Amino acid sequence: MEVLDVPEPPPPRPGEVIVRPDAVGICGSDFHFFTGELQIFEESPYPRIQGHEFTGTIEQLGPETSGRLGVGDRVSILPISSCGECYPCRVGRGNVCDNFSLIGIHSDGGLQEKLRVPESQVFSISTDEPAIAALAEPFSIGVRTIHRARVADGERVVILGAGPIGQAAHLLSRARGGTTLLVDRLQSRLDLGAATGAEGLLWENRDQVVEACREWSGGEGPPLVIDATGVPDPIRAAVDMVASAGRVTVVGMSGEEVPLRIGTFTEKEVDMLGVSCCGPDEFEEAIGFVEDNQSLLEPLITRRFALERAPEALAYAMGNPAEVMKVVITSN
Repeated sequence: MEVLDVPEPPPPRPGEVIVRPDAVGICGSDFHFFTGELQIFEESPYPRIQGHEFTGTIEQLGPETSGRLGVGDRVSILPISSCGECYPCRVGRGNVCDNFSLIGIHSDGGLQEKLRVPESQVFSISTDEPAIAALAEPFSIGVRTIHRARVADGERVVILGAGPIGQAAHLLSRARGGTTLLVDRLQSRLDLGAATGAEGLLWENRDQVVEACREWSGGEGPPLVIDATGVPDPIRAAVDMVASAGRVTVVGMSGEEVPLRIGTFTEKEVDMLGVSCCGPDEFEEAIGFVEDNQSLLEPLITRRFALERAPEALAYAMGNPAEVMKVVITSN
């Protein structure tokens, strides 16, 4: 990764705006993209300007925009767009479009001083702190997770993985009346969740976690388990521990494989649900949560780096998992 001078974007086309980013969050998918682990490309996607979790201000409006946004507005960007024609799009699930495009992955992202974005992907956000506004995108994944998982009032929810998405799932589950148990290998992450009302369990091994989570949920197994790790052992633990007629919701991302006992699905009638990105309505819901809970979210920001130190920021985030919750790169 290098910091380079690049040409300014051309003027916005009809329905587009120019955004000046001022805070960009770094997440696990940025790690996977940077190391070449994302196997979604037929040809090399590099070079690429990364950054899909970002906020900024509108600098210029193109022709034929709707009028809902103005120059100087603080905005958060929904990074994914869909084709509108494939099967998922036709059934209203454009967030898993077969031909999706993601800013910062398929096109240049927020780690630059200006970029051109379709107005349809730009949403107003009112916060006091740009780094907090940049949390809207990861919290939109949390919103999608609790929608897919169907979190209910009074429900006991086990969340495997207490990183940013696990913390978001915890906070959003609690907002719906759920009781949460975070499971992680790092005590520092459990401590962060405890400060906002989560119970915690330190991962020692799969059998220990399965037994402890069943006991925590009253002996029958939790009705809902959310995996935010993408790691085989926790996913196997989720299937083993979940109650009969329960749901396992996987939001953790990886290319790994996990062996599962087939009979568990028929004996328990387990619902196995995957989570991808969100749609516009869920993105706006995430923005509302961020706006209403700024002080609650501030502890999730581990460290800030200026844009010219972006390579150092990525290296720090990747190299210090025990310390890092969310690294944010800012424009100053």
